[in-house]
Amino acid sequence: MLKTEQLKEVIIKNKILSAEAFEKEAKEAKAKNIPLEKNLIAKDIVSADILYNAISNYFKVPFTDLKDQIIRNDILMLIPEPIAQVHKIVAFSRDDKGVKIATLDPEDIQTVEFIKKKIGQEIRVYLTTPESIDKTLKQYHKSLKTEFQEITKREEETAPGEQKKLKELAEDLPIIRIVDTLLEYAIFERASDIHIEPTEKEVVARYRIDGVLRPVMTLPKSALAGIVARIKVLANLKIDEHRLPQDGRFKISSQDYRVSFRVSIIPVFDGEKIVLRLLDEKSQILTLEKLGFQSKPLEIIKRNIRKPHGIILVTGPTGSGKTTTLYSILNILNTSEVNISAIEDPIEYRMSGINQSQINPKIGYTFATGLRAFLRQDPNIIMVGEVRDHETAEIAIHAAMTGHLVFSTLHTNDAVTALPRLIDMGVPTFLVVSTTNIIIAQRLVRKICTDCISSYKLDKKSLAELEKQLNTKSLLETLKQENIILPTEKSFGNLLFYRGKGCKQCNNEGYRGRIGIYEVLEISDKIIELLKSKATTEELRKIALTEGMLTMAEDGVIKAKTGITTIEEVLRVTRE
Repeated sequence: MLKTEQLKEVIIKNKILSAEAFEKEAKEAKAKNIPLEKNLIAKDIVSADILYNAISNYFKVPFTDLKDQIIRNDILMLIPEPIAQVHKIVAFSRDDKGVKIATLDPEDIQTVEFIKKKIGQEIRVYLTTPESIDKTLKQYHKSLKTEFQEITKREEETAPGEQKKLKELAEDLPIIRIVDTLLEYAIFERASDIHIEPTEKEVVARYRIDGVLRPVMTLPKSALAGIVARIKVLANLKIDEHRLPQDGRFKISSQDYRVSFRVSIIPVFDGEKIVLRLLDEKSQILTLEKLGFQSKPLEIIKRNIRKPHGIILVTGPTGSGKTTTLYSILNILNTSEVNISAIEDPIEYRMSGINQSQINPKIGYTFATGLRAFLRQDPNIIMVGEVRDHETAEIAIHAAMTGHLVFSTLHTNDAVTALPRLIDMGVPTFLVVSTTNIIIAQRLVRKICTDCISSYKLDKKSLAELEKQLNTKSLLETLKQENIILPTEKSFGNLLFYRGKGCKQCNNEGYRGRIGIYEVLEISDKIIELLKSKATTEELRKIALTEGMLTMAEDGVIKAKTGITTIEEVLRVTRE
């Protein structure tokens, strides 16, 4: 995408508009929420060919018009469809000197380098028009449709014998190419999950990137059987089982990455749905500072993890980064003087120096049985993937009482709720209060893209939304105490906040990467007294706040005020 300043230079230099007229058109395009160049073409101020020829001269790259060009299938498929769709970039010609590619953004060096590496040939970049790109993208669907019609025809002609038929289907080149593309591009886009979902007439592939699902590919329904069979072959699952859920995993390694894929397949009305979780085995364990803990909560955590025994719980919904937090803490404690054992479901990251064990409920190896076995292995520190039931909770608490430091996760909305939750599981109150050291609650928010960050003030609508969901008076006081704002500030309306405008680095999302927002509850004498007297969750929360606990919302607003995330993100993830 062209920056406004670049487009202004092109338009004024080529005498398409005066500076005054340009500003007027820019305001109008912003109000309509459409790209300026699209608005200029729609209003017949300039033709697409003239405008993009002028832009190509500005970038010193050749211009090509692909509107009436039919591209050979083998050349078109050099760039996988998801990359072509998202980055608006296509291959259109090939000769001895290399491959010619057409794009709307000649400055998208990252994507060009990725394609160059994938193809293994020199790349020559051309600029083209949006209409050319859109017409070329339609050719992908035509060629895929033709290929899958061929596969379906062959399926009908082959002799019966489902397993043999599916195995052959899984080895078809178009199927292999599509699955490889989906996996490889998910790694390139830093996706955490791939969803492949059948509908009545087609198959939709979506990626979860920075916690949000985005469509990347739509395929003919005839492709489903082959894709499912291919992924089942990779994950070593039963190809001919379509009625029961199946779980498996496989790895992909290259010079640049080593990624483990966790596969879950379930039967749905229109076929079988696949979800693949990506686990980067080369990723580094982060420090607690990099995870986003503020200084005071960080101090509480560091003080409590040095205690010789007790239980430390991390709470939050699925996908909120609980395991990453636990691994980061274990990494601090991982020395040759201690024996650390972890029982997990599944083992997400391999950590040297830690005895990691994977549960297997099918053979009776549960968190509870694994935990019992661990206690006979002379551990100093134990990590239990999740406290799911009374039995696991009771063994974990007893382990904490008998001189072990225990780490685990729990599904609750905030830190305070974790205490009544353990009691509800049937663990006696006196055991909960005497063994629990701290509880960390967390969510993940998207970080503002640093390449397109801009400041703004909240409008009346945003202020009303903020006041409806959060106690703004209390938040202002917190920001003053943390020295984030001046003591004289009296309203959120006067404060500067930040957001991303959207650029090529973040796929015009305005966000890139994620960070945690946290609340850390230290079990004090007052909280112990309240728990013993069967106080309500609300009473516990009030005491925790008076004792200085920073809530997740407060932590989020601090991060929003310091330009790490946006107010909208904080409201999105803390909304109950």
